[in-house]
Amino acid sequence: MYDRDTDVTATGGYHITLDERAQSALARLVAPEIMRGLLASASALRARDRDVFWDYRGRVLGHGPDLSGSKSIDVDRITLRTLLAEAVGEDLQLGRTVASVGTDGRPWVSFVDGTSVSADLVVGADGAHSIVARHLAGDRTNQPVGIIGFSGRTRRGEVGTAEQHRLGTRSSMGIGPRGAAMYVGFLDPVGNAVLDAPELSRSITTGPTYIWGAMFPESDRTAELRDLRGAALQGALVDRFKEHRWAEHTLEVIARADPGSVAAFRFNAASTRAAELAPWDAGCITALGDAVHATPPTAGMGAGAAIQDAADLFAQLDTDKNIPAAVGRYEEQARQRGAQVLTAAMKTVRLILATDGTLGALATAALTPLVAAYRGPGRGRLA
Repeated sequence: MYDRDTDVTATGGYHITLDERAQSALARLVAPEIMRGLLASASALRARDRDVFWDYRGRVLGHGPDLSGSKSIDVDRITLRTLLAEAVGEDLQLGRTVASVGTDGRPWVSFVDGTSVSADLVVGADGAHSIVARHLAGDRTNQPVGIIGFSGRTRRGEVGTAEQHRLGTRSSMGIGPRGAAMYVGFLDPVGNAVLDAPELSRSITTGPTYIWGAMFPESDRTAELRDLRGAALQGALVDRFKEHRWAEHTLEVIARADPGSVAAFRFNAASTRAAELAPWDAGCITALGDAVHATPPTAGMGAGAAIQDAADLFAQLDTDKNIPAAVGRYEEQARQRGAQVLTAAMKTVRLILATDGTLGALATAALTPLVAAYRGPGRGRLA
């Protein structure tokens, strides 16, 4: 296995949600001790308060489903990558960036350092900008959706008491006029650990933490934000939300974040149509995860889908030694799964973008107070 990163921890310290299907798939791929380490390092969704939807003033608009029976978990991205790297062991080679792929009797991969390898099967798990998928499709397999995301981490104790009460121990989502949106997730792999085995925990999050994401439509002004880093980006985000009339208290979670955790990224998405995913003939080169079905983070399902892809590919190869035939069956499963995940993720993307136009902005500003008022007194900021 080859990875372009030189350090498995060289990634954003944000969280990944794995539902029961993703966990089951991962358990088929790694040793039991790796799964125990994961569960000891993960936060149980069933231990959270019920999710909430807010408007841009912090008023309650509605609630998400009851999570008391959920088997889903949240885990730090760095923690998951570390555990997976341990599962691979010495077969993982870091700092190997792919330059090109092709076939010459057998599939081969060349790296930017001038070296190359050949194999019976090449699998590209190289993300939304996949070189492997581009080779197979003859073009890129996804497009920007028109949203730039900004993310960071804030310890719960850093925000004021009122905001701690409003945000609670749950995930929440707020959408305002002109495409300004904010997601605030809650992660506590210590107090809400899935498996009570602290000696096995590898989590980089050591206490209740809000993992937040700010979203704005792509524009020249948003592009300027992408050039900023750390505290400068943090301050600019707060100012930008204020320009969009967000209540100041809703911005505490950004203003009091760890500046080193604040980063920007573009939302990319593949087609929501299964027939348009993996648009190539099955062979001895394939791809999985975002390389096939690049998914915005708005559904929290992208990583889980990639894990299920890997488990399905392994299962097909285990039962059929005809590699192209096994790959073909796997790719059909990946198409169907990818279409489902993308459809869910794009619902939120389209809702955010719908508020960016003049009519959408006016409707958002006018209707959200009515919805909040309909919910009755005492259910606003401190609900």
